[in-house]
Amino acid sequence: MVGERDGLAGNVPPARTGGDIFRSDMALTEAVWREAGSWAMEDCSALGVTCGQPETIELGFAANENPPVHVVYDRGGRRVDAAEFHPSWHSLLDIAAWHGLMGRSWAEKQQGAHAARAARFILLAQVEAGVMCPIAMTYASVPALRMDPTLAEVWEPLVASVEYDPRPLPGKQKRGALIGMAMTERAGGSDLSQCATVATPVGDGRYELTGTKWFVSAVASDAFFVLARSPAGLSCFFVPRLDEDGRTNGFRVDRLKDKLGNRSNATAEVELERAVGTLVGQEGHGVRAVMAMVAGTRHDCILGSAAVMRLGVAEAVHFARHRNAFGQALVDQGAMTGVLADLALEYEGAVAGALRLSRAMEEAAAGNAEAAAFRRIAAPVLKYWICKRTPAHAAEALECLGGQGYMEDSRLARAYREAPLMSIWEGSGNVQALDVLRALHQESGVADALLGELQHARGGNRLLDAAASEVTGGLAAGIPDEAQARHFAGLVARTLCASLLVRSAPTSVSDAYCETRLGPRLSGAYGELPSKVEAASIVERALPESH
Repeated sequence: MVGERDGLAGNVPPARTGGDIFRSDMALTEAVWREAGSWAMEDCSALGVTCGQPETIELGFAANENPPVHVVYDRGGRRVDAAEFHPSWHSLLDIAAWHGLMGRSWAEKQQGAHAARAARFILLAQVEAGVMCPIAMTYASVPALRMDPTLAEVWEPLVASVEYDPRPLPGKQKRGALIGMAMTERAGGSDLSQCATVATPVGDGRYELTGTKWFVSAVASDAFFVLARSPAGLSCFFVPRLDEDGRTNGFRVDRLKDKLGNRSNATAEVELERAVGTLVGQEGHGVRAVMAMVAGTRHDCILGSAAVMRLGVAEAVHFARHRNAFGQALVDQGAMTGVLADLALEYEGAVAGALRLSRAMEEAAAGNAEAAAFRRIAAPVLKYWICKRTPAHAAEALECLGGQGYMEDSRLARAYREAPLMSIWEGSGNVQALDVLRALHQESGVADALLGELQHARGGNRLLDAAASEVTGGLAAGIPDEAQARHFAGLVARTLCASLLVRSAPTSVSDAYCETRLGPRLSGAYGELPSKVEAASIVERALPESH
């Protein structure tokens, strides 16, 4: 466990290691209890202990400091286009598989399995975010796999496996598999209609794909969902990386991307040359098919952002408790207490929204139409707001540590580089805000599901009631135009998170969230709390000293 405040040589706080990072996270433990149930607590706690160990934390540093290497040829001169990873990468993915972060929750019968998995995702992402990319895509692949029963029969058990199997083998010879996707092209970005990869039918329901993919994350995955233009239009294909004989299936890696963050993850530019794939969904409706997967990866971007927030809050509070300045611990100085409390409030709202979305995803997959409608609006709303707030949150948390936070041996320097990624991947801010308008305008039941969710907290807080009325009035007046898309998405997100906190969090937290996120003082900066906010109690809740 971490040391006490006294007895620290040179006023240098010790590294925050040891203990159970799940049990010390009151917002997350309460969300798991609420959205999953008591059965999930033990599994989350087990991973929480693992993620708090110095050895596990060092795996994260090692994976980040030793990025993958593109291996073009094997020793026999055969072109393999492999990505060679540091052993720490494999160790972290082994932990992930064992704790069910890939596809296991789709096979579990326990209610709340997806919310429990979401909590475990937040825990491991605090160790190293790069490994979460293949985890997220593998988890999200199941609804897309299920669009083809033949694919699902072979691949879903591999995706749900608790074994991580990095061997370069055909899928049928694996004990576990990772699934990626390849959509983005140089000319299009988010505009998938610009896709120029061509899919030519070759019989038996198979197609040969030829073209260039500009961003293929987790390029060492065992198979990919790929968008390409077939004779009937833009379609989705399932393309294994290796053919049944173990040879490269038309994949040529041109280079690995040199990214700002997420450096442990192999993101590549890929040339497809007659790569053989199987049609998924209806030909000519590829975007609809791939969106079955994107819904899950967007969800995990929200979880990744929540993880960055949680790491920032915990590291900042820990540092402030163990650092003295001007004769007093930083945590007890009013300006710092206010900043720490405000950072904690942002995380409280984020984790409440994220795990509520996890429950909605599970209920929607089980056929609940109201949950599906709520998931449809909550996903882009939360993706927009939470992922957009995270970079500033990471910067403020880093600043709490001063110069130490800016050093590469601080965990927050890496988190700071990671923070913008979740806002960019799987649709940037404008894409999400416009998707909010699209869902409200084009899909029946979505607005009712949103307003019904907000109704549960009516009367709990005057500022929340006013914000909910503003959302209702905005919808009654007609869907906002594009110029107002971001404003409206942000309002809905803050109102939704506030409603969840009013229903479940201590009054000191929910009232403070409403006062700072829905009241007239909102400026976007951290630490501008009104005097009525119980900042010290919020900080203690964020990281109880007993932990």
